[in-house]
Amino acid sequence: MGRAVLSQILTLSSSSSHFAPSLSCIGPRFLKAPTTNLLRSRCPLISSGGCVRCYSSTASASETSPTSAKKRVVSGVQPTGSIHLGNYLGAIKNWIGLQNTYDTLYFIVDLHAITLPYDTQQLSRTTRETAAIYLACGIDTSKASVFVQSHVRAHVELMWLLSSTTPIGWLYRMIQFKEKSRKEGDENVGVALLTYPVLMAADILLYQSDFVPVGEDQKQHLELTRELAERVNYLYGGRKWKKLGGRGGNIFKVPEPLIPPTGARVMSLTDGLSKMSKSAPSDQSRINLLDPKDLIANKIKRCKTDAFTGLEFDNPERPECNNLLSIYQLITDKTKEEVMQECQNMNWGAFKTLLTDALIDHLHPIQVRYEEIMSDSGYLDKILVEGAEKASDIADTTLQNVYQAMGFLRRQS
Repeated sequence: MGRAVLSQILTLSSSSSHFAPSLSCIGPRFLKAPTTNLLRSRCPLISSGGCVRCYSSTASASETSPTSAKKRVVSGVQPTGSIHLGNYLGAIKNWIGLQNTYDTLYFIVDLHAITLPYDTQQLSRTTRETAAIYLACGIDTSKASVFVQSHVRAHVELMWLLSSTTPIGWLYRMIQFKEKSRKEGDENVGVALLTYPVLMAADILLYQSDFVPVGEDQKQHLELTRELAERVNYLYGGRKWKKLGGRGGNIFKVPEPLIPPTGARVMSLTDGLSKMSKSAPSDQSRINLLDPKDLIANKIKRCKTDAFTGLEFDNPERPECNNLLSIYQLITDKTKEEVMQECQNMNWGAFKTLLTDALIDHLHPIQVRYEEIMSDSGYLDKILVEGAEKASDIADTTLQNVYQAMGFLRRQS
């Protein structure tokens, strides 16, 4: 589920790696901005003519929002397959804490769900189910907006505008495109699989996001988003935008990654080196949030372990042990030290019983709340309408700024 989580939540850290555009993909007309000795000394790629990032790095973020406003976080999950423990611990559970600190928008990324063959009869249903799971897990709509991606048309419009400035070489370098196109074969892969990172960038940049929760496998896509923001700011922002009647300055904020110390990658129950995934052929590999308690117990009982004595974190020779201990730690909100004190001398049988009970106790209230929400379709519809309206107010402002900065004729009312 690489892109299933537009984020998977999370030490603030500014990405240190450059998704560096080459001269061939930027073009000489984009490299005429003056560069100071300070910028050259800070970024070796500028001196070689290859880095757009530093041209806009001195712009103030306050140009797009008052300093007193809450920082904004956006994230979302695809409505494909069943939401599982990896989605929950790696993303949704972390959203609960973020909504208390940030201005948060959480959406169901249904447009991303059609990049590979899908069941048209199921898409609408699974979209509603995913929204209900958000709420059942504890998303508070008095603090966060919950909406469906396709209900805010600005996502698709901004994607097209960004596509015009995205070098094709950047997209061909995306690891997930290479992997999935190889797996599916060229005849079964649509253009959307190549271009969905541009839609992901639009999802983020529309809302002038300060931070984006990302898992390890999403860092490359966020770096593309950052590079696109800086590229558009350089090509169309500043004085060029002001001459067209705009306010000038940056068009987009350049978002930073938000990465959790634990939980970013919950691994498969059948292979501790593979991520827990919706697309894995075996349902035994994952705990789905709506699995009944008997099924949870059966999956934990049968999950892969090892022949070592005792239990321990962070031993590279014991990936399954580390994964199961990490799941227990996250489900119980205990520290590593507390988990080790409790579990290090246990055998697998005793620990599996402990883990099973903890999972059932944690997931049961979510399952009860989910059923309540799904039984009241009017309540869920109201939440999604209100969320889309709030999101559209923000997104439409950004979109109009982009149209203006790119020179489009403004529609007269």
